[in-house]
Amino acid sequence: MGLFSIEHSKAAYRADFAVYAAAIVVLAFILVAQAPHANWFELLVCTAAGLAGWTLLEYGLHRFVLHGLPPFSRWHVQHHLRPSALICAPTLLSASLIAGLIFAPALLASDAWHALAITLGVLAGYLAYAITHHATHHWRADNAWLRQRKRCHALHHRPGAATDHYGVTTEFWDRICGSRRRAVTPPA
Repeated sequence: MGLFSIEHSKAAYRADFAVYAAAIVVLAFILVAQAPHANWFELLVCTAAGLAGWTLLEYGLHRFVLHGLPPFSRWHVQHHLRPSALICAPTLLSASLIAGLIFAPALLASDAWHALAITLGVLAGYLAYAITHHATHHWRADNAWLRQRKRCHALHHRPGAATDHYGVTTEFWDRICGSRRRAVTPPA
């Protein structure tokens, strides 16, 4: 299992969570400790926008990249074939994409504070996604929200499907884009 492997050891899989949690803490600390106080409300709005934007990014990546764009779609098939395997994007790849496709454009469009705030929101969304996705495959659902997320994700993973329920943390975009099925008719 190399640096760019999609199947991880337990340590590498857990490290992904730790890396993103640490990045969130560091970015939040930098923003709170160093950002101009006059900009705090703007930065809070940017963080919320990054978090909300993540939900659309999650949906689009899952639907159009992981289910439509080789080689990502071939890699994602492995997750569908073995849903309890420790398969996820390599941390180096996901971090590079977030830095290059979120932070860099935000920095070019604005300033470092706003770019950090937007990136913080996206990172928080990504970590929420990673934890939720892990939970849908590995945890018991002891609350209504997680039961609903597990149910929707199970519909996505049902044999011969994978054409609906792309949202992992929310079904908002599935509802908006028409990729949410109300129920699957049980076999007779």
